[in-house]
Amino acid sequence: MLRYHNFDIVFAEIPDETTLAVNLTGCPNRCPGCHSPHLQRDAGRQLDERELAALLDRYGHSVTCLCFMGGDAAPLEVARLAAWVCCTWPALRVGWYSGRPQLPEGFIPEAFDYVKLGPWIEARGPLTAPTTNQRLYRVDRCGRMTDITARFRRHTA
Repeated sequence: MLRYHNFDIVFAEIPDETTLAVNLTGCPNRCPGCHSPHLQRDAGRQLDERELAALLDRYGHSVTCLCFMGGDAAPLEVARLAAWVCCTWPALRVGWYSGRPQLPEGFIPEAFDYVKLGPWIEARGPLTAPTTNQRLYRVDRCGRMTDITARFRRHTA
């Protein structure tokens, strides 16, 4: 069962998208220097189709993307909910921010438009840093993943 701590409408997590970011709890990664250690606890409201429908009925008209932030303890459940969102709100793009170094066994990326992979390594920096180990991928309907991490870096003239 997935649980979430909170949500927010954000503009920086997915390039060119206005995103409803849902912060999932129960993170098993325990990254040193984690900026959200409160998300390690298995606490918060249950996130299921009914709860997602309520969030999207309320905020779906204001966003272009829904992003599951975390969920590494139950990635197949995240993918199941993502597939449900794709069928129920076909115009809405869906993302997943994972701290895993690669996709888990049996995971189907086609349920997503975006997938971020990589644990937080403080010395390597965030997605905006040229030294980051994290990667954001655009996923096509065949499951091919294209690295778009460079979109986070500012280009100066």
